[in-house]
Amino acid sequence: MTADPLVLLPELDRATDRLLRTAAALDDDALTAPSLLPGWTRGHVLTHLARNADSQFNLLTWARTGVRTPGYASAEAREAGIREGAARPLAEQLEDLRVASARLAEAAAEMPADAWGTIVERTGGRKAPAATCVWGRLREVEVHHVDLDAGYKPSDWPDAFSQHLLREVVSDLTNATGVTPLILRPTELAHDLTIGQVERDTPVIAGPTFELAAWLAGRSSGVDLDATPAGPLPTPPAWI
Repeated sequence: MTADPLVLLPELDRATDRLLRTAAALDDDALTAPSLLPGWTRGHVLTHLARNADSQFNLLTWARTGVRTPGYASAEAREAGIREGAARPLAEQLEDLRVASARLAEAAAEMPADAWGTIVERTGGRKAPAATCVWGRLREVEVHHVDLDAGYKPSDWPDAFSQHLLREVVSDLTNATGVTPLILRPTELAHDLTIGQVERDTPVIAGPTFELAAWLAGRSSGVDLDATPAGPLPTPPAWI
């Protein structure tokens, strides 16, 4: 999957539609049930996705206008917004998510070509070109769709998304300190991916790309993965 925002925008539209269909099939009681994220209900996940759309909109506004517009006013404001919106009824949650997602899509469609290269400051102070916002939003939608625990699984991720996510997680962990070395062997690829400084006895973890990506991202126990030497899977390094 390319990182080109203009190519990714249709993928984001399709992912958003899938998310909204899943959410629309829930009811008010289902929103209060736990999600796959510790301490968060499904209502927390949907509210987070709406506010994340707002944050990406703010960053694109920054890139387009040149006026510093942080994604969130502060980390505290981000947490408060999620907490305060989590208990809303489904109809309100759906409308909020639809409106926020549509506003982001419109802002992305109106971005001047040269504005995509503007450096903005993402959550945690990370600086990156505005072009990364589209992939960042797509990742949020696809991964948190799984976190809803409402029938959408990592196996439902498009192949291109799974491969892009796996490579991103591997890159992030390779550049981290103190990670457990691993050799990853995706069945769809003709070559291995590595994390850390591998040695002759470094474990090899093999399986579908989506399952490797989900396992490393903390969204799967790795049930469809095989380890060499045989035995329990090692604990994957923590990823963001």
